[in-house]
Amino acid sequence: MAALPLATAEVCDANLHLITNGELRALQPVFQMYGGRRVFAGPVVTLKLFEDNVLLREFLEEKGQGRVLVVDGGGSLRCAVLGGNLAQLAQNNGWAGIVVNGCIRDVDEINGCDVGVRALGSHPMKSSKKGVGERHVPVTIAGTRICGGEWLYADADGILVSTTELIV
Repeated sequence: MAALPLATAEVCDANLHLITNGELRALQPVFQMYGGRRVFAGPVVTLKLFEDNVLLREFLEEKGQGRVLVVDGGGSLRCAVLGGNLAQLAQNNGWAGIVVNGCIRDVDEINGCDVGVRALGSHPMKSSKKGVGERHVPVTIAGTRICGGEWLYADADGILVSTTELIV
């Protein structure tokens, strides 16, 4: 695992060949920054759900080991799938970050946690608890297909996904 996350702009400048051949992709700039960790990176684990956060909680109860959970929440803006309690759980279990193609809530609590969070926005309503979703499946969010085992790098300039760990 990378000791320090890489600056995304520098990674793009230094790796034009990876961008050209599709091994390095940038997500469209649709995400807001949350969480106490503004810069984060790690190997990706994927989850697909819709307005239901039971499987999200199950993932965050596992040891994160510096990984990044990428959640395709279907782009829903009708409720939040991640809140302060789950962000605290992510911090306590060693997750580097969470990218949510959907909404979060408890923004002040999340901003107090040492975990990186990116989401489309915040919403005060909580999600349902049915346990419906898919684990470890390829997801497409912000114009980019993301698979488990790839590497995600996030900072103030944006989010990159690479087929392999990048080293400068």
